[in-house]
Amino acid sequence: MTEQQATTAAYADKLKEFLQAFRDKDGKYRYFDRINDMMAQNTQSLSVDYIDFDTYNPDLAKMLTHKPDGMLAAFDEAALSILREIHPDYEQEIRDKIRVRIGNYTVSKGLRDINADLIDKLVSVSGMVVRSSEVKPLAKKVTYKCTNCGAPTESMLKGLVMKKPTKCSACGEKELEMDPENSIFVDFQMVRLQELPEDLPAGQLPHYMEVTVIGDLVDQCRPGDRVMLTGIVRIEAEQLAPQVKTSLFRLRMEGNNIEYLGGRAGSKDTRSVERVAISTEDERQIRTIASKPDAYEKLVASFAPHIYGQEVIKESILLLIVGSVTKKLGDGSARRGDINVLLVGDPGTAKSEMLKFAAKIAPRGLYTSGRGSTAAGLTAAVLRDKSGIMMLEAGAVVLGDQGLVCIDEFDKIKPEDRSALHEVMEQQTCSVAKGGIVATLNARTSILSAANPMYGKYDPYKNITENVNLPVPLLTRFDLIFIVRDIPEKDRDNLIASHILEIHRDIEHAAKPVIEIDLFSKYLTFAKRGEPALTTEAIDIIRSYYMDMRKVDSEGMITVTPRQLEGLVRLATARARLLLKENVDADDANRAIYLVDQMLKTAGVDVNTGKMDVGVLYGKPQSEVSKQKLFMEVFNGLSGTDNSEVEEKNLVAELAKTGRFSEEEARVQINRFSREGRIYERRPGFWAKA
Repeated sequence: MTEQQATTAAYADKLKEFLQAFRDKDGKYRYFDRINDMMAQNTQSLSVDYIDFDTYNPDLAKMLTHKPDGMLAAFDEAALSILREIHPDYEQEIRDKIRVRIGNYTVSKGLRDINADLIDKLVSVSGMVVRSSEVKPLAKKVTYKCTNCGAPTESMLKGLVMKKPTKCSACGEKELEMDPENSIFVDFQMVRLQELPEDLPAGQLPHYMEVTVIGDLVDQCRPGDRVMLTGIVRIEAEQLAPQVKTSLFRLRMEGNNIEYLGGRAGSKDTRSVERVAISTEDERQIRTIASKPDAYEKLVASFAPHIYGQEVIKESILLLIVGSVTKKLGDGSARRGDINVLLVGDPGTAKSEMLKFAAKIAPRGLYTSGRGSTAAGLTAAVLRDKSGIMMLEAGAVVLGDQGLVCIDEFDKIKPEDRSALHEVMEQQTCSVAKGGIVATLNARTSILSAANPMYGKYDPYKNITENVNLPVPLLTRFDLIFIVRDIPEKDRDNLIASHILEIHRDIEHAAKPVIEIDLFSKYLTFAKRGEPALTTEAIDIIRSYYMDMRKVDSEGMITVTPRQLEGLVRLATARARLLLKENVDADDANRAIYLVDQMLKTAGVDVNTGKMDVGVLYGKPQSEVSKQKLFMEVFNGLSGTDNSEVEEKNLVAELAKTGRFSEEEARVQINRFSREGRIYERRPGFWAKA
C-alpha cells in the first residue's frame, strides 16, 4: 500500500464521520440524507458545502485547499463506504463514477490571479462561458489483452497522456491489443471561461482559461452563462513542435463543480431564463405592487428615471421586455410572441440611454452597436478549433434567446449583415449552413433598436422610408416604430434642463426610481411567467379598430395590415402580463390601440396628404402611387396609340387641369419619370415614352 493510499484511507475515516454526523441548524443529517437519496434520484455526484465542512473540521478544510487530489479521492471513498452500507448494489454500479463536488468554496480568485503558485491547489473563479467543445469519451482505465495467452494487463491513466504497457505481465509477449469492454470511459468536455466584463480593469483585454470537465458536469453550462467554477489548477506542456520537449507549460483547470451566478441561466430541465432568483418575500412585494391601482404608472416611471418624459416609449420598451405568449399551433408552427421596437430620432434624444437601461434591467439582455457588427457576430459563427473540429460559436441574438437584444446604430449595419436579422425577427430562428454544419438555432429574441435619420435630423417633410436608411421588409417587422423629435418648446425644455441639472447637483436623491431597480428586475422576470388569455371583449375592441382602420379614406389607402393586427394582440397580452393579470381585458386592448395610434400619428402619416397610411412604412404611400398612375394616364392620352411625342407645355397644362397637380408639381413629376427612365426627351421640350 503506497503512502498516498494510506493517507487517503486515514482521511476517509474522518470524512466518513463528517458525512454521517454533520447536522444543519434544523438538526437534520444533511449529507447522510443526500447519500441516501442518491439511488432514488439516480445521481452520481454529492455536493458538499465548504462552509459546513469548514465549521466541522477546519484543519481538514485547509488540507482540501492545499492537497485537493488526496482529499477529494478520500471524499469519494468516504461517500462510497456510506453508500455501501445503504445501497450495496447501487454502490457497485457507480463505484468508478462517484464524485464529491465542493460548493460554496470560499477561496475565490480572479482569472488574472491564477499563476504558478496555485498549481495543484483548489480554487474557484467566476467567469462567463464563451464556448464549449463537443463531448468526447476519455479513458480512465484501459485494459490490454495479450494476443498469446489472453491475460489482461491494466494501465491506469493520469491526465491526458496514455502509456501502453510494453509486454504482457504473464508471458512476456510483446503483442497487446486493447480490450474496450473492460476499460472505463467517462464523458469529457473542454469549456472556455472568460473574465466577466464588470471585473475588467481599465484598458485591459479579458483573460480566458481552458477548463476540462468530466462526468455529469458535461453540458451543464451553455455559452453565455455566468458561472462560478471550482476546480484544481493543472499544468500541461506546451507543444511547440512534435517530439520537442520544452520547459514551458500552460495552465488549465480541472473542473470540480459549477455554480451559477445569480440563479440559473438555464437548468437542464426547465431551460428557464432566470438570472435572478425570486424568493417568497420578493413575490409578496411584487404582488403588492401589481395590486395597487397606479401600478402601471409606477412601473413606467421606474424605467430609466434619469430620462425625462418619453413615457410612451418607456411603456413600449417595458412591454417589449415582458413580451407576449408564444402560441404553438397544432401543426407545429408557432405564432411569434416577442415584440420588436424601433426608435428613430434626432441626436441627443436619449435613445442609446434607453437601450442601455433596457439591456441592464431585462432578465437576459445584451447590448451591441451596429457599427462593426457582422452577420456572424449577430447570429452564429462556425469556427475551426485548433484540434481541427468545427465548432459553433453563438452570436448576440442566440445568446439573448428568450431575452432581449438592443442594437444601437441600426442603420449603420452593412446591408448584407442586416439581412441576417430578417429571419430572426419573424421566424425566431437562426440558420447556419457552412462547412458541413447545418444547424437551426433558436433565437426567440425581442429586438429593440435605435437608428439615426439619414440627414442627421429627422426631416418632417419626408416620409419615414426616405428618412431612414432601412429596407422596407425590415421596417414592417417592427411592431412599433417611434420617431423621437427634438422640437424646441419653452416649458418642456425648461423641465428637461432642470431635470438634468438636478441629477448633476444631487446624485443621491434626484431621479430615484419608484421601485428599487433590483426589485424591478425581479418583477419583470416574474411577469414573464404569466400566460394571460384573450377575453371576448378585448377581441371585439381590437376587431372593430381593425375594421375601422381598413375603411379609412376610400382612395385605396391601406392603413393597417394583418401584421399590425397580430402586433395589437401581442401588445395587449404583454400589458396584461406586466400587470400579472389572468385575462387580457378591455383596458389592455385600448392601451395597445393607443400605442399603435401613437406610432401611426408620428411614423405612419403620409406627409403629402396628412392622413394616416401604413403604405408609408411599406415603401410608397397611396397618394404617391395614385399620382403616378394619373400622370401615366394623362401622358398616354396625349401620346395616343402610335406613341407620338408630347410637348411639355401641353402635358403640364393637362396635368394642372386634373386638379391634383400644380404646375410646379407637374414639372417635378416629369423630372422624376425621366430619372426613372420611363419617359425620355426626344428633342428639347418634347417627351416620349421609353
